[in-house]
Amino acid sequence: MAAESSHRSLFGEILDWMLAPLLVIWPISVALTWLVAQNIASKPYDRELGEMARSLGLQVASEQPAGSRRSRYALAPEAAALLRADEADTVYYQVLGLRGEFLSGDRGLPVPESDSSVVPWELHFRDDEVDNETVRVAYLWVAPEGSTDSRRTMLVQVAETLGKRSRLTNEIIKGVILPQFVILPLAVLLVWMALARGIAPLNDLQRRIRSRDSSDLSPIDERRIPDEVAPLVHAINDLLDRLDQSIRSQKHFLADAAHQLKTPLAGLRTQAELAQREIDEGRSSPAELKRSLQQIALSSQRAAHMVNQLLAMARAEDQEHAMRRSEVNLSELAMETVRDFVPRAMDKRLDLGYEGPDEAQAGLRIWGQPLLIRELIRNLVDNALLYTPRGGTVTVRVVEDPFGQVCVLQVEDSGPGIPESEREQVFQPFYRALGTNVDGSGLGLAIVREIAQAHEAEVSLDDTRPRRQAEELGLGPGARFTVRFAAHPAQPPDAPAPD
Repeated sequence: MAAESSHRSLFGEILDWMLAPLLVIWPISVALTWLVAQNIASKPYDRELGEMARSLGLQVASEQPAGSRRSRYALAPEAAALLRADEADTVYYQVLGLRGEFLSGDRGLPVPESDSSVVPWELHFRDDEVDNETVRVAYLWVAPEGSTDSRRTMLVQVAETLGKRSRLTNEIIKGVILPQFVILPLAVLLVWMALARGIAPLNDLQRRIRSRDSSDLSPIDERRIPDEVAPLVHAINDLLDRLDQSIRSQKHFLADAAHQLKTPLAGLRTQAELAQREIDEGRSSPAELKRSLQQIALSSQRAAHMVNQLLAMARAEDQEHAMRRSEVNLSELAMETVRDFVPRAMDKRLDLGYEGPDEAQAGLRIWGQPLLIRELIRNLVDNALLYTPRGGTVTVRVVEDPFGQVCVLQVEDSGPGIPESEREQVFQPFYRALGTNVDGSGLGLAIVREIAQAHEAEVSLDDTRPRRQAEELGLGPGARFTVRFAAHPAQPPDAPAPD
């Protein structure tokens, strides 16, 4: 089954965020409109109902004077006609005497809840039920004419069903809501068109990028893009610039590597063709043949060394390989490297030595890739042996910070040194110091810097001794390479690795 796409549509997401609140607010708007419409529809009918109750109360007060003990009350014909004039709704009324006795009207109309603060002639409204039908009731307490006791009052109530109110409420809702059924789709259409127009520059940018040739790493034109996308395009341009520099650097490196490999390979071919020609002509002697084979061996050794250095450079640039790290004893690797180079130093009559704690006494460790760290030390020592003349000294030194913050590796020699003007250039691939006839690949120090950068280490270069002092002694100032690694105390064998 095909995996679901993890890509999200920016257009769809913006549209969702714009329409979702609209679709949520719309039902709320309908509910609020219904409440407001109901309130608006009730006000005129409440006013009319209140006037009917007040008119009835005035008639009752005039016909039931103070001191009257009549147990019945007959509604005047005019008042009865007024109450029964509404054909849409049913109107009820009720009159209760001073003692709460029923005088006239509809006995089924509920009595309001008792209220200790009865104010004569104050109009009240409530919702109630008559025969399981909801009604709106207007009621007031009426004081008979001539009465001086405000506590002796009669209750007058007029109730009306809600037919007219419901119809008016529905008419108001229809007048407000129905246009929204036209406005809402129109609003959605306008939002969709506005978003489509707003995202059009992104589609244009996409087409421009897709139409580019794979070798075109020129910056994207930032003048025809929206301000919101400008940071993204700027970041892409920065990436393209770095990619262009990286590809150019790789092409330059490959061209230099091919040029450097061509020399030993050409020597191999020349010596082999010369030896074959001499053998064919019968002029080959054992000594000449031996000399040709020695030259062939030397050229093959140079080519092999160049290939090994190129592989080491590739390993140093491999970030995934460099990330596989473990705890490294720098003193142990330095001592092993010195032992490996002792035979070569003896052949050249050089004094190669080590200074620092031995592998058992070293109290600090560095966190890194052991193979790359070993390659870094080997290249520094190899470089020192190459440029130090016979009878000179080469010292490998490990210095531990007493505060446990850094672990320092130094490789110094008594050679001709490197002028300050060339100290940055010697770390470039295939660069060789001027005025030297040393047979090297020109990659050693470039590998050193690459490995140091992969381990967040700092590499510096200075003279072993002051140049004025070296001139007085008739010696070279020498070169001292210093690499500073971040360090931590040695952990027990069962301790967890640091993050």
